[in-house]
Amino acid sequence: MCASSQGASIYTTMATATVQNARTRPKLVLSEILSFAYETFCANKVRFALTALGMVIGTASLILVVTIGMTGKQYALNQIQSIGANMVEAEYQGGAQRDSNIDLLTIDDMNAVLTHVPGIVAASPVVPLDDRIPIGGGKVSDLRVLGVAPEYIAVRNLVILSGRFFDAQDERARNKVGVMQQRLAEQIYGSVEGAIGKVVKVGGLPFTIIGTFRERVNTFGVSEVTDNTLVIPYTVSRFFTDSPNVRQLYFSAAEPSMVIPVTEEVKKVLQSRHRPESVYVVQNLTEVVAVANRIANALTLVLLLIAAVTLVVSGIGIMNIMLATVSSRIHEIGIRKAIGATNREIRFQFLSEAILISLIGGLLGVVIGLALPFSVRFLTEYRIPISGLSAIVAIAVSSLVGVLFGTVPAARAAKLDPVESLRYE
Repeated sequence: MCASSQGASIYTTMATATVQNARTRPKLVLSEILSFAYETFCANKVRFALTALGMVIGTASLILVVTIGMTGKQYALNQIQSIGANMVEAEYQGGAQRDSNIDLLTIDDMNAVLTHVPGIVAASPVVPLDDRIPIGGGKVSDLRVLGVAPEYIAVRNLVILSGRFFDAQDERARNKVGVMQQRLAEQIYGSVEGAIGKVVKVGGLPFTIIGTFRERVNTFGVSEVTDNTLVIPYTVSRFFTDSPNVRQLYFSAAEPSMVIPVTEEVKKVLQSRHRPESVYVVQNLTEVVAVANRIANALTLVLLLIAAVTLVVSGIGIMNIMLATVSSRIHEIGIRKAIGATNREIRFQFLSEAILISLIGGLLGVVIGLALPFSVRFLTEYRIPISGLSAIVAIAVSSLVGVLFGTVPAARAAKLDPVESLRYE
């Protein structure tokens, strides 16, 4: 229980300590100093609580900053991986032309890659076609038709909203079926369910809508899929082209660790099958993931610097309070020195008080910093990542702040002259 009068308790403890045996002195000094720190804290609860509040905010901010950084990184990586983390894309970029013939990719290139490059589990060509489609009220809209393989759904990680995606049997039989993008289906038929079974004419041929889809992550038109896309089997798309050329080839590696070597091997195979001056871009999302990591780490670092400023301000507050405490307890310091307290004991006494304030604030800050992410996990379906290491670091930092900013007041108290201190009023 906290004493109502700090001086009486301290003097009683000091009188008891002076008559102890020398062998037991070190142990009693430690308990005595800790007792002093506790008594002082209890006698000035409001002042020390307000001082510790800054440490609470600082340590809680540190943990929340780490949590925000980890959450942002996880979200960015999930978004990228939703596009297709194992995806490798190949596309003709350009090069010297002979007899006006562009050295485009073909379906044979895809088959050659599947034969010579191990670690690929799926592949699909992409043949883009353009047409127009009536949307009602006498209006028409541009239609982007993509001729792809059944594996396209897995390679691009698409989400089927209604119906189904066409399969290998549809491709072999050259069935005139299509899968429509979500927004186009809603624009023309009112809903994704309402599009199922409808017939759309492409190049004069009727195609039955058997499903609707969307990209797992909105790429905002950056990819080949747009809001007015209709996907049809590649074998059927050949009805509208005079050559086996394709615009893009998509491959999916078995494991994320295989993406980079697969990318290199695909590029070698494609280049070996075409003219030396032709240029082909073979890329993956590895670099995008790396960029997202760097951005998330930079953001976390900036936020950590802000939290560090809060901790420094809290440390300065602790130092100011301890300096004021030294000034108000000069007479007590003189009495302690007069009955045998060493400079080291005086220094450690005030240092322990500073550490006590910072530790209490640090512990409360850790509890608050961890409670908020846990409450989000408990109340919602989101699983925010929580770093136990950040809590350990926060405790260590709060202790360090107490030591650093408590050293100056403790050294000042230890240097006081006992005679002058006893005369101090």
